[in-house]
Amino acid sequence: MKNHLVVALAYDNLCTFEFGCAVEMFSLARPELGVDWYRFAVCAERRGAVRAAGGISVQVPHGLAMLARADTIIIPGWQGVDVAPAPALLRRLVAAHARGARIATICSGVFALAATGLLDGKAATTHWRYADKLQQRHPAIEVRPNSLYVDEGSLLTSAGSAAGLDMMLHLVRRDHGPRVANQVAQRLVVPPHRLGDQAQFVARPLPQDEAARLARLMDWVRAHPAEDWTLASLAERAAMSVRTLQRQFRQSLGMSPVDWLVRERVELARQRLAALDGSLAEREGIPPAARALAESGERLVLAEIDAAPGDERAVAAALGHLASAVVAADAARGFELVRQAQASGLGRLTVLVGKDPRALVESLPVVEPR
Repeated sequence: MKNHLVVALAYDNLCTFEFGCAVEMFSLARPELGVDWYRFAVCAERRGAVRAAGGISVQVPHGLAMLARADTIIIPGWQGVDVAPAPALLRRLVAAHARGARIATICSGVFALAATGLLDGKAATTHWRYADKLQQRHPAIEVRPNSLYVDEGSLLTSAGSAAGLDMMLHLVRRDHGPRVANQVAQRLVVPPHRLGDQAQFVARPLPQDEAARLARLMDWVRAHPAEDWTLASLAERAAMSVRTLQRQFRQSLGMSPVDWLVRERVELARQRLAALDGSLAEREGIPPAARALAESGERLVLAEIDAAPGDERAVAAALGHLASAVVAADAARGFELVRQAQASGLGRLTVLVGKDPRALVESLPVVEPR
């Protein structure tokens, strides 16, 4: 990550909010984090003043040649969903991606990226208002209209406006780990982690009393994640029926209470593992396991965590995920399942986290042969 250059693309009728989010996330110096933070630049088809929404203008110092130096390119919205990008821009984006740059879009910015063809055969999202048009115009893309953001490795897309912050925090988390991402979120005064497939909007707001009870329940569960939670105990804690609890979770988060619980436990595991210092990690035995997997040259995939060969932190996070997905159950058994599957020479390992995370230790991993 040393000297990682983030370049934001400006354009006529620039989306001010989306552009401002990219500036806030990547351009500010953050010495308190103690990491090699990003460098930041802005480019456009032509240098000089660019009109932006709200009657303001932005002075852009660089032309499209800057994209050839970028490690990450942010497309913060676009001029309009019916405005075709210039061929020169499309060529620059394709060339940047071919040399290894990653490209991330916010809201309607996906239309500029989609015009390159790079998203064909991949999943993507955009603002829910534009999802149908994106699918009609680019049928080779798997459009996910309900996702906040979609990570396809070197290509990332996000939904409308504020979802871009979630995606960019996700990038920070990928680059620097959960601890740094949480500190940045705290400085921005935004939630530290919203999952990419969380619903974009709530069709019908919850009554104020029910929303307050649901919020109190979620805070309590986050503070006591290892308790033996069931639908019945969650409903009892929230002082509502199981049916009402399920309906409220679906309406407010777009997922079931159990799905939410598993995700919260997984995220807690990742944060705790990232916070381990060397001595504690040695006592827990995590780094040796991580090194063994990283040195095996295999690719390990555990639910939402994708760990590339040689990425010790990501592999360790994957192991921590498996151990903590079972939380109050037998974590050692979880580690052993991973070791057994890896020792068998399988090139790809997928562990399915079921509706009851404790049942994971009773089942064998589902594996995909090479």
